[in-house]
Amino acid sequence: MDKLELKAMGKINLGLDVLGRRENGYHDVRMVMQTVYLYDTVVLEKRHVPGIEVKTNLFFLPADKSNLAFQAADMLMEEFKLKEGISIMLDKRIPVSAGMAGGSADAAAVLYGMNRMFGLGLSDEGLRRRGLKLGADVPYCIIRGTVLAQGIGEILTPLPRCPKCYVLLAKPPVNVSTKLVYERLDSSEEYEHPDIDGILKGLEEKSIRKIASSMGNVLEHVTMKEYPVIAELKKVMRTEGALNAMMSGSGPTVFGLFEERGRAKEAADRIKELKLAKQVYVTSIHHARRNER
Repeated sequence: MDKLELKAMGKINLGLDVLGRRENGYHDVRMVMQTVYLYDTVVLEKRHVPGIEVKTNLFFLPADKSNLAFQAADMLMEEFKLKEGISIMLDKRIPVSAGMAGGSADAAAVLYGMNRMFGLGLSDEGLRRRGLKLGADVPYCIIRGTVLAQGIGEILTPLPRCPKCYVLLAKPPVNVSTKLVYERLDSSEEYEHPDIDGILKGLEEKSIRKIASSMGNVLEHVTMKEYPVIAELKKVMRTEGALNAMMSGSGPTVFGLFEERGRAKEAADRIKELKLAKQVYVTSIHHARRNER
């Protein structure tokens, strides 16, 4: 196999809680992660000369060692002493620096794809272990679906599938530093923890309304202070019929859950009309199938 095309799916957090900070700077979290049907296309192709080549459709995205996809390829080439090189083309659709794990999804696709192309024989667990060295979201992006993530994000427990619904995604034209958000969370006063158990119960009961009413993200109160547009987006989505709306990850992307696609599209049109976000997508929850890329 000399060429492989893969879908690197984005994610949202239905719930995100931070339980504390470790001495090494990492945070203990408890999160409900969910894949959505918005993806980057990752094309891998063997090269007959050594080395890694990364190309992307975004002029501002680095194509060197600071790119997670590059780092993923470099890790495997070094460990397995691969003689052939690899070309990586990233056709980005997931918003960048948006709280949707786009970079982590690309890295996961590279690990998965190179394992197949070069016959490395790594198990899913082996891929996840290596992915964790690249970033806390990479192990999740390898397995995908509806998952409870604990520890620093590496302890992953598959959950009952999220019921069918439509997802409105809106990324305002601001960039958020995840590191800065967590630092400000550490220095903040007491904050309200989201109802993660309520989300788990909603998943067990297959109730999208229960899930939506329990959603919460402990990082929101930090990011919204800096970027009031996040609160505006949440308000518009709820006014236009979302069961609930919330920031994903450390932001700034806001998502809303809808029972009807038509209502989600109306909300998207309203957001564009108000010029609150340029990157606006109406999509759906995605149930990952094993080995589907």
